[in-house]
Amino acid sequence: MKIALGSDHAGYTQKEMLRTWLSGQGHDVQDFGTHSPDSMDYPDVAHPLSAAVAAGAFEQGILLCGSANGVCITANKHAGVRAAIAWLPELAALARQHNNANVLCVPARYVSGEQAQEIVSIFLETDFEGGRHQQRVAKINC
Repeated sequence: MKIALGSDHAGYTQKEMLRTWLSGQGHDVQDFGTHSPDSMDYPDVAHPLSAAVAAGAFEQGILLCGSANGVCITANKHAGVRAAIAWLPELAALARQHNNANVLCVPARYVSGEQAQEIVSIFLETDFEGGRHQQRVAKINC
């Protein structure tokens, strides 16, 4: 799977771990940054990543920041992006099943590296259910 990956400084360590792990699983991962733990502004990563997902260059996107709120708000400014915050595997599954989310936002300060891997794994493995959810998803874009 072609995956866009990015974080701010708070998510940097987990992003690096996920990049290595996802690549080891055979995914084609593009790292949108940040490339150090130095303080930076999350929109500088979330906007380019989200634009690339919206354009169809990537099947899925993964963003990390401290709470996941900042990257999620930013990502959802892009038409065609359906970003969802998940701190539990069940939330990642529902975001895919019911909302056809294409960008996962992980709160790095609230989940361990192991939990982040599980959340990402569930997100990537879960399919959109369609059906009654399709008409709802179709109403999201303005």
